[in-house]
Amino acid sequence: MKKSRLEAFSDGVLAIIITIMVLEMKIPHGTAWSDLEPILPVFGSYVLSFIYLAIYWNNHHHMFQVVEKVNGAVLWANMALLLCLSLIPFTTAWMGENHFHGNPVALYGMVLLLAGFSYFLLTLALKRIHHDESHFARATADQRKEMVSTILYIIAVVCAFFVEWASIVIYILVAIMWVIPDKRMERILLDNK
Repeated sequence: MKKSRLEAFSDGVLAIIITIMVLEMKIPHGTAWSDLEPILPVFGSYVLSFIYLAIYWNNHHHMFQVVEKVNGAVLWANMALLLCLSLIPFTTAWMGENHFHGNPVALYGMVLLLAGFSYFLLTLALKRIHHDESHFARATADQRKEMVSTILYIIAVVCAFFVEWASIVIYILVAIMWVIPDKRMERILLDNK
C-alpha cells in the first residue's frame, strides 16, 4: 500500500480544519481599535490552535518521510488522529467565545490529549510494520517529549477547573516545546544520504 494517498488526504483534512477555524472568527462591527477587544480571546485561541495544527502537520510530514509502508491499521490510526484534530475548531471556538472559562479550557485540553494519544497510536501502528532497525523505528525510539506532553496535558485539564490561566500557560508551553524543531526524523534522513 502506498503512503502518498494517506499523506495527501491528511494534508487536505488539515487544510479544511484550519479553514473552518478561521471562518469561525467573526468580524467586529465598527472600525475603532477598541472594537477588536471583544474578539481578542477568540483570536488568541485561534492562534494557539493554528500553532498546534501546524505542529501536527509538520510532525506528520516528517514522520512520513521515514515511513516505508502503510497498512490498514495505519490508515485507521491516521483517521483517529484526524478525527481528534477535527475537534479542535469546535473547542477553539468554545474556549475563545467564553473567554477561557474552565469547562471549555478543560475540553480543549482533553482534545489535545486525545490527539496526542491518537498520534501515539499511529506511531505504534507504524512500528508494527517496520523492522527494529528501520529508519522509522530509529527515529521514533525516544518518546520522552511525547510522555512529557501527555503529563502536562493531564495537569492542564485538572487545572482548568481551578485556575484556567494555568492551563492556558501549560498549553502554550507544550506548543513551544513542539515548535522547537524535532530533529529525530531529519537526523535519520541526513545520516542515510
